[in-house]
Amino acid sequence: MTDKIMECITNPVKCKLLLEIYSRGQTTAKHLSDTFDDIPQATLYRNLKKLLNDGILKVVEETQVRGTLEKTYALAYDLNRDFETILKENSGTLYMQTFMQYFLGFAKQFQEYCKSPNINIKEDMSGFSLSHLYLSDDELTKLIESISSTIGAAAQNTPREDRKLRTIGVIVSPPKDSR
Repeated sequence: MTDKIMECITNPVKCKLLLEIYSRGQTTAKHLSDTFDDIPQATLYRNLKKLLNDGILKVVEETQVRGTLEKTYALAYDLNRDFETILKENSGTLYMQTFMQYFLGFAKQFQEYCKSPNINIKEDMSGFSLSHLYLSDDELTKLIESISSTIGAAAQNTPREDRKLRTIGVIVSPPKDSR
């Protein structure tokens, strides 16, 4: 399943559909068609069928609309797993699903921003980066504690006219296996 989800994220059409379904919880092909007028209807239905067949989507409701059966789609798996369960089971599949929820949440925010007519990347101070660091477990722990402390202090800020709500995410990748 994880490979199929990764395929969705790297496929622009499937990624759009997945983000929209994720953000709405559930939706219909009509809504998707209205939302993404740049996706031809045949392509939309072909991709929905593939997502259903791959087990990424499920049909949660069918409604009769003018002689046609309209399907309501939702994600076929629960991205909102308890992290303690993931740690207890040490499940790569559950861990990947949780990471996908994290990723999709960020991707949805970027998608909404990029659709905005007032986009100004430089002025809005939006961005992302990767840093490749050689760290011992102790050095990584200290770095995470430092980042957490800094973010924790900023989390105490209250809304003000000069403050904008921003989301900052931190990802620590698994180490590359050097064995």
